[in-house]
Amino acid sequence: MSENKTVRFIITRQDRPDSAPYEEEFVIPYRPNMNVISALMEIRRNPVNAKGEKTTPVAWEMNCLEEVCGACSMVINGKPRQACAALIDKLEQPIRLEPMRTFPVIRDLVIDRSRMFDALKRVKAWIPIDGTYDLGPGPRMPERKRQWAYELSKCMTCGVCLEACPNVNSKSNFIGPAPLSQVRLFNAHPTGAMHKAERLRAIMGDGGLANCGNSQNCVQSCPKGIPLTTSIAALNRETTIQMFRDFFGSDEV
Repeated sequence: MSENKTVRFIITRQDRPDSAPYEEEFVIPYRPNMNVISALMEIRRNPVNAKGEKTTPVAWEMNCLEEVCGACSMVINGKPRQACAALIDKLEQPIRLEPMRTFPVIRDLVIDRSRMFDALKRVKAWIPIDGTYDLGPGPRMPERKRQWAYELSKCMTCGVCLEACPNVNSKSNFIGPAPLSQVRLFNAHPTGAMHKAERLRAIMGDGGLANCGNSQNCVQSCPKGIPLTTSIAALNRETTIQMFRDFFGSDEV
């Protein structure tokens, strides 16, 4: 019966950004339909480790609890994914929880995603507006383009693709798959296209497309199934065209 079952966790913890990581084991009562987030909530309510010692509550991030925001991303049994979508019944025990190591650790399972957000700023991953009031409907996007652009818009900046990519690490300034895919998304928008050349030039330099090693880990790990490698392939073509335009000149405004 579920009343007698328990769930065993081994959690990688870190008290401060500059302190050494360590492991701590927890055993909590099993409940049907538990996910990793509900288990972490149980540990927070009663922060006692497997040795029966009182300890500090485990720090982690969460928000939507329905795999939309990406805040609860962590490494679960060796795989980067969202904790809210990780069901206990489908995980092998002991369940190992670790922070994503591509990003600096703030505390326990909480990480600093500034690297990814800085990359999004670099490629201007937004649509510019002309004023602070409603300007009416903008230009329409062809349906065929809208369909693949919608798939790219599912990105929740969770950072899982950067964690899975072997070329995103402390020794590389590669911006990673998610920002690259966002370049293609915003360049496809009729209004966003006004910054198309600027976005393409931003990924033509160091840390951009050339740093992609085509391992394809990103598309395999993306929780939303975004065709990241398709975007990267399309951007290779677009940046080549932009390079020739910059070299030979173009009459495009």
